[in-house]
Amino acid sequence: MTSSAGANAEAERDERLKSALWYSIGQFVDEQCLQQNLNATPQFIGALTELVWTQIANTSRDLETFAKHAGREVVQTEDVMLLTRRNEGLESVMKTFVDELRAREGRPAVGGAKGKGKAGAKGRK
Repeated sequence: MTSSAGANAEAERDERLKSALWYSIGQFVDEQCLQQNLNATPQFIGALTELVWTQIANTSRDLETFAKHAGREVVQTEDVMLLTRRNEGLESVMKTFVDELRAREGRPAVGGAKGKGKAGAKGRK
């Protein structure tokens, strides 16, 4: 496959994904509008789709960067937790979820004595 064909295939995949996202967001917005007796324009749904698409792209880039910085090729829980560090509410919800999941698996909780910041950075020299 040439690089042009590869780029075209990637662009087509992205368009299919964005269309699926637009559909899902449209379904959710329509449901909320019906429940709250509101109306949303197609332009609103399109703008919201673009916003969510951009946020997904930024988040995925950040997660890949965190994993690469740690010398890994696969994103792990620690990368996701690092991403949540600037949103205390989200960080708390995610920590609770991960801790519950790990408890069911018999593994130790996230953080523990390590906490936040450089002192808790596992494997950092």
